[in-house]
Amino acid sequence: MTEHLYREDAYLRSSEAVINEITPEGGIIPDRTCFYPNGGGQPGDCGFLELEGDTRIPIATAVYSKDRSQIVHIPAEGTQLPARLTSGAKITTHIDWETRYRRMRVHTALHLLSVVLPFPVTGGQISDGTGRLDFDIPESALDKEELSGKLQELIAGDYAVTQEWITDDELNANPGLVKTMSVKPPMGSGRVRLIRIGEDVDLQPCGGTHVSQTAQIGKAVITKIEKKGRQNRRVRIRLED
Repeated sequence: MTEHLYREDAYLRSSEAVINEITPEGGIIPDRTCFYPNGGGQPGDCGFLELEGDTRIPIATAVYSKDRSQIVHIPAEGTQLPARLTSGAKITTHIDWETRYRRMRVHTALHLLSVVLPFPVTGGQISDGTGRLDFDIPESALDKEELSGKLQELIAGDYAVTQEWITDDELNANPGLVKTMSVKPPMGSGRVRLIRIGEDVDLQPCGGTHVSQTAQIGKAVITKIEKKGRQNRRVRIRLED
């Protein structure tokens, strides 16, 4: 299995590793990585792998293996893998930090958006500096400026963002923790990761990367509210920097 270093430290920009396997398609699987794999609405990290001798292999994204036990690093299109990149080779993984940090800020802002709009979440997506959540909301008028003000107030509260773990059984006994209707938290390993904001601002299952304090999000505004069905409302946000 690949060790998920980003779960314990989302600010880790590089890490040493050993190659477990090279897939027939050219995907690279290390024994440990700071790369976040695509999932939960958050794109996989990009960056590069470094071999001894300053050889760099550009990585376009990271994804889970079919059984989700390993993280496959996908080289950029047209990359020729060096012959010495084989099982057992030592490498250093480097993420594109600026891109990752923007996604961390957006992801945490979307958690706060789910506090501002306490309705079931039907979908979501994180991009570089922008993001969206879809809500199951009865017919009503939503004031973009008013909601932006509430979101920014939570951000400015500079709440700590921490993680904790509960068992699958504990999550099953507390279904109210799950806000998403379409994406269920990964279960089956025996435990589930929760992201907590402040003491009681928000608590929900999440496997993604987040900033450590809400003030690091900076200024975020709601840019658009779209009607996507009788009760589905798509709310888009953007970082203002």
